[in-house]
Amino acid sequence: MLNFEQSPLSAAEARVLATLMEKARTVPDSYPLTLNSLQSGCNQKSSREPVMSLSEDEIAQALDGLRERSLVFESSGGRTARYEHNFERAVGVPSQAAALLGLLLLRGPQTAGELRLNAERWHRFADIGSVEVFLEELQQRSPDKGGPLVLKLERAPGAREQRWAQLLCGPVELQAAAAPASATVSAGNQASAELQALAERVSALEALVAELRQRLEAAGA
Repeated sequence: MLNFEQSPLSAAEARVLATLMEKARTVPDSYPLTLNSLQSGCNQKSSREPVMSLSEDEIAQALDGLRERSLVFESSGGRTARYEHNFERAVGVPSQAAALLGLLLLRGPQTAGELRLNAERWHRFADIGSVEVFLEELQQRSPDKGGPLVLKLERAPGAREQRWAQLLCGPVELQAAAAPASATVSAGNQASAELQALAERVSALEALVAELRQRLEAAGA
């Protein structure tokens, strides 16, 4: 079983893996992803914290590291190499828990309420309580299964709710993870998340258009 405390993901590996997890759920028609589509997804400016600018070489290196741990594999067939994740099977978690971990990898620490809202296109949770159940299970994961995969952070000054952080990239630096006092769950946050979801859909459509253009160019070559 994978142990991320002993062998944590790099920032690039985390972004590549989480992007594959996201696109598998949100744009299944263009999944598995080509290297070009994967790069576009990794470097999106919406729904990403932090925003990154990974080169093809950096993504290829990250893919190599993920394949060594059976978290990603290359699809066979076709002229262009395509990549898909194997997260649930390799880590041994249900799809609901995988959705939460993918969101934490992409967007950083979030409250259970924020996760439920942001997960709308990944998995529709019935309520915040159901989100918390899966998070608690991930936090109480036994050592023989690889140990905890998330951590519930201390409530930040001025915040109404505690946030959760992923542990796939190693131990959380609590000072860096602390939210500013203004980071509270509010109607404004919900509106912002809805705008992010819209921007994500636009980015997904752009990636699909780029993919179709690439296929047409290949067919005409």
